[in-house]
Amino acid sequence: MDGADGLLSAIVTVLLLGVATGGFLLSKRIGRHQARALLEQANTDAEQIRSRAVAEQAEERALLDSRRSDLEHREQRMTERERRIDEEANRLFAVRDKGDERAALLEQRAAELDRMEEERLAILEATAALSADDAKAALVAEVRNQAKREAVLIARAIEQDARKNGEARARKVITLAIQRLASQQTSESVVSAVHLPTDDMKGRIIGREGRNIRAFEAVTGVNLIIDDTPGVVLLSCFDPVRREVGRLTLEKLVLDGRIHPHRIEEVFDTSRSEVDQLCVRAGEDAVADVGVTDLHQELVILLGQLRYRTSYGQNVLAHLVESAHLAGIMAAELGMDVALMKRCALLHDIGKALTHEIEGSHALIGAEIARRYGESEDVVHAIEAHHNEVEVRTVEAVLTQAADAISGGRPGARRDSLEAYVERLQRLEEIALANEGVEKVFAMQAGREVRVMVKPEEVDDVQAQVIARDIAKQVEEELTYPGQIRVTVIRESRATETAR
Repeated sequence: MDGADGLLSAIVTVLLLGVATGGFLLSKRIGRHQARALLEQANTDAEQIRSRAVAEQAEERALLDSRRSDLEHREQRMTERERRIDEEANRLFAVRDKGDERAALLEQRAAELDRMEEERLAILEATAALSADDAKAALVAEVRNQAKREAVLIARAIEQDARKNGEARARKVITLAIQRLASQQTSESVVSAVHLPTDDMKGRIIGREGRNIRAFEAVTGVNLIIDDTPGVVLLSCFDPVRREVGRLTLEKLVLDGRIHPHRIEEVFDTSRSEVDQLCVRAGEDAVADVGVTDLHQELVILLGQLRYRTSYGQNVLAHLVESAHLAGIMAAELGMDVALMKRCALLHDIGKALTHEIEGSHALIGAEIARRYGESEDVVHAIEAHHNEVEVRTVEAVLTQAADAISGGRPGARRDSLEAYVERLQRLEEIALANEGVEKVFAMQAGREVRVMVKPEEVDDVQAQVIARDIAKQVEEELTYPGQIRVTVIRESRATETAR
């Protein structure tokens, strides 16, 4: 700063000398008045230059002072940080020292415990005059002898119980022998045929550019197969209830002659109501056929719902009626309560009516339903034990198992391949229904196509593409199937008004 002051003073001095010299020279050449004016102007310029120099000097001093203050502040912060680091290091060193001390103390205590255990064993051996191995061998020998005595007593009790319950065990042997009986074959299919009055009706069913057949399949969820067979069209669907509704719908449309999308929806609603009524009537007919007259009405309705349910290709309601007759015949031969046995066999698969709504085994679900509607404990136990999920305790339960096995195990009664096929189609629909915004799902073309109806107000076109891709990916990961499965997502919006 002193060098800058000196330089500024020198500059000002030189300027003043120059001004003075110039004024002296001018005073000789021009007039005194002009020389004085020039001298004053020069003094004014010199004073301005000096003022600017002084201002710049002050700014530089202020800047230097600010930088010096920042440096001092930073130095203080660095000093404080170093002090904190030193304190933390000292604390960590102290913790480490304490940990080392605790580890040494634990090792010392462990050594003391080992020594005390050795002393205790030595004292025990000296007191008992036996070593540890000798004492262990003596204890094992005593336990073995005691176990042998208890085993003999248990075996004797089992023999006495066997003699006491010999008659009941004989009945069980007889019922197991009856399971070898064979009967008539009854099984279900996944295809229904509808006869047409003329082959021209096929064109009306298809409609212009396939409009009617597409609407029929979209509404009913049933695959409509139209081939060269004269006077017949086929309805294919793994769900028998849905297939029956589709069959009634198509028969009414053919009889009426008016076939268009709106009419298809109206007839479908009517047919679905009729199928519900047919299920109730089927339950009442089954109860009357078996001769069980005092069954709760809700159980009758559930029985009727099994009219279109199949198990390994066998109709469940027909299986129950057949099992009830078999159980009644066997009960009469064995001198048991015929009415009770018919009741047990008729209701043993009642839980299958609700397995799609309630998780769990159909035997346990059926037992809970029967108990809820006032059935006796013998009937409830026969239902829950007919697949050995509950230990069998009564002869009635064993006889129910026999009737179930006779009806389902006879040659030709059931087909495993059909059941596996139906389960695969059901799983296809479940995978698609799990997506958000899906309204209806239909497995078509024998499982080679899945048609997904989405809600247009919740799913846009881009989301429809995403849903189709996600369903296809999940099907590839979870299912095993021949060929390919096409996933079709349909997003349809309608606007309907009524003119009055």
